[in-house]
Amino acid sequence: MVALQIRDVPEEVRDALAARARENGQSLQGFLLALVMREASFARNLDLLQEIESWPGEPGPTVEDVVAARDAARAERDTTPGARHGGAA
Repeated sequence: MVALQIRDVPEEVRDALAARARENGQSLQGFLLALVMREASFARNLDLLQEIESWPGEPGPTVEDVVAARDAARAERDTTPGARHGGAA
């Protein structure tokens, strides 16, 4: 393991982070470690998405395709009697 050090952190920032840590039942050290690890996982996710983009073959659905399919499914669900309240969704 390595140690990280951050210099020149304003007191109000440290106080806000310490308060968030307490709210989560964590030490400031534990809270910051989780925050750094989560950020690192986001970077790995971005790397994976960029790798997938470079794969050969047909492109997958666009964001617009996904949103349109979601909206169509919601519209169908909302017009089906009993689908929202107690029926199969």
